[in-house]
Amino acid sequence: MSEPAIDITSLSEDQQLALQQFTSVTDQELDTAVPLLQKCQWNAQIAITRFFDGDVDTVDPAAEAAQAPPPPSQSARRTETLMDSIPRSPTARPPRRGGAEPAPRVVPTPESQMTQSLPFPFSILLLPFNLTYTIFQRVLGAVGYVFPFLPRLLSRFWSGRASHPSRDSGRRPLSPRDTAARFMREFEEEYGVTHGTLPFHEGGYAQAFDVAKRDLKYLLVLLLSPEHDDTAPFVRDTLLAPEFVEFVKEPSNNIVLWAGTVQDAEAYQVASALNVTRFPYACLIVHTPSVSSTAMGKITSSAGPVAAPDLIQKLQAAMQERSQELERIRRQRQEQQATRDLRQEQESAYERSLAADREKARKRKEEEAAKEKAEREEREVAERKAEEARKLAQWRRWRAQSVPSEPDAEVKDAVRISLRLPSGERVIRKFRPEADLEELYAFVECYDLLKDDADVFEKEAQKPTGYEHEYKFQLVSPMPREVYDLEKGGSVRERIGRSGNLIVEKTVHDDDEDEEEDER
Repeated sequence: MSEPAIDITSLSEDQQLALQQFTSVTDQELDTAVPLLQKCQWNAQIAITRFFDGDVDTVDPAAEAAQAPPPPSQSARRTETLMDSIPRSPTARPPRRGGAEPAPRVVPTPESQMTQSLPFPFSILLLPFNLTYTIFQRVLGAVGYVFPFLPRLLSRFWSGRASHPSRDSGRRPLSPRDTAARFMREFEEEYGVTHGTLPFHEGGYAQAFDVAKRDLKYLLVLLLSPEHDDTAPFVRDTLLAPEFVEFVKEPSNNIVLWAGTVQDAEAYQVASALNVTRFPYACLIVHTPSVSSTAMGKITSSAGPVAAPDLIQKLQAAMQERSQELERIRRQRQEQQATRDLRQEQESAYERSLAADREKARKRKEEEAAKEKAEREEREVAERKAEEARKLAQWRRWRAQSVPSEPDAEVKDAVRISLRLPSGERVIRKFRPEADLEELYAFVECYDLLKDDADVFEKEAQKPTGYEHEYKFQLVSPMPREVYDLEKGGSVRERIGRSGNLIVEKTVHDDDEDEEEDER
């Protein structure tokens, strides 16, 4: 029996976010994800851990979720993202566990939710300042367009070589997928390359992060800043170098390439979360089971300009250190998936066998019911035939007792009738001229009983109740042929005359009687 569909609209916002995070990492269906999340009290991290460890049946995820701190709400996640965007001190480095610095999963906050509109009275008071700022910004923009070296000169004079990520506040915010498409389009136009030269991930950072975690691939993050002079040489000499392009496109390397410019809000938040201090920046992120079963960590990074062979060598060295561990996890997942597939196949085979047994039982019941019905109908037909035969025999005895005896010789007008029965026997008998034609039919019907008057009149018979007798023969005159039926009525003298030779013809044969009984 198919299970009812999951109604996502009935879930709360936090539950929908947890469901989205779990399905993006594990690639499971809703009917499998929702029950596990319910067991884990809608804690996505615990559910993901129990899924990949395959110990849902041995470990109580509900107790573990009750002991774990509750997942942060949406407002808390936004606050955490904003707090992560504050540059950290270069000396304050997060603790490393298992030789890898944890890599956060950054979900960009929409610009419309980060900025709050002022009340109307304050907007009126600040209107002159807003107009002045807008005019000043337009004038500086025009000067910067005419003299493009001034913005860079002022930027260096103001803060020296920039050490923290920055972004263009006038850049239109888009969704993560549209932001990635805009970056790739600008990258291709800026450096004159065709689409697909570098296999950039056509989605947001969080989506690429989840794909790398789910498929056990390496996430290579590239962060660029157009304000830095090293960006263009780095792209042309390193990223677009044939050996680097071949390296990231090699399927055996299992690399998911994501890139962005810090002019966009998402890349800016990613740079802040990864504690980027210099551009251009490259970071390799991969699953680190030494920290936890679902953790992602930075295993190597590169800041500033670097040659393509040196970058490739650095990435390959880090990947070589993690290759055996990732291969072990892949085998574990394959074994777990094989176990789940085997269990599902066994359950499916059991369901098919159960359905086949149910179908056999249903057919057997139908056959037994049909057989019982046929036997019951056959028994009813036999009982009905026996009852009709009993009533016919009773009616014949009753009617034979009421048939008048043959008139004496004194009766001058007696009608002499010669009858040839179906058995071939010929019977000659006289009837009173006023006798009804039905009396002649009754005589033929009860002839075998009238042979022995003693047996007929030994015991008086009663007419059976609820029985209407029907004569199943007709009297016919052969030359010329004329049928003397009972529908026209009349006496024997009026219909036949003073004498007649008649033949008894059956109108209903025995086979026809059986067919009529079957139809009933």
